Amino acid sequence: MPEVLIKFSGVFVNTATVIIGSSVGLLLKKQIPEKLTSAVMTAIGLCTVAIGIGGIIKGENQLVMIISLVLGAIVGTLLNIDGKLVSLGDKLQKKNKKADSEKSTFSQGFVTASLLFCVGAMTIVGSMNAGISGDNQMLYTKSVLDLISSAMLAASLGVGVVFAAAFVFVFQGMLVALSMLLGSFLSDFAIAELVCAGSVMITALGLNLLNITKIKVADLLPGLVFVPFVCMIFELF
Repeated sequence: MPEVLIKFSGVFVNTATVIIGSSVGLLLKKQIPEKLTSAVMTAIGLCTVAIGIGGIIKGENQLVMIISLVLGAIVGTLLNIDGKLVSLGDKLQKKNKKADSEKSTFSQGFVTASLLFCVGAMTIVGSMNAGISGDNQMLYTKSVLDLISSAMLAASLGVGVVFAAAFVFVFQGMLVALSMLLGSFLSDFAIAELVCAGSVMITALGLNLLNITKIKVADLLPGLVFVPFVCMIFELF
């Protein structure tokens, strides 16, 4: 197998597990009591918050996180990334007749699942490992977790979760490609801060899943772009 395909194999597997898991969730949706689905979603929300907090602790300099996320929030809000993702979900819903009965949850399922599967320590570090050394072990492990999460999310939020597989493929694929090109230039400090910033977003997403907040997490995504540059400035001075 060509080396490039090996490096992207984790992305292919993760995309497939999201499709399979969410499809199973949709098939079993009517058989799973709403009470049980609600309980599982609460558990997923709590686990998401816990995973996020665990990743935040790995950060080495809180100022990097603060500056990067503030700048990211400004850019993300001006670009209205969250709104555009919701709009994309609405357009996909209109093209999918099966989603007519669940208009209120299609976009929510698409955006929530896309962010849950793509923002976090395992995505960032796993994609970088795959791109730099061809080590897909972390992405394979993440795929198993996403298989279970996508099934429960689809049972609760509907068919929008299936379409999140496309976002997983594009987002993680881009991270692997960038890591192949630039990964060797990133210091351990920058990688730790990338994990920290991504984990803040994961925590926010978990709070959303618990219906505690309604944070527009997607608007924070540009913060990940700022992290390496902010780290570079800190390392210089």
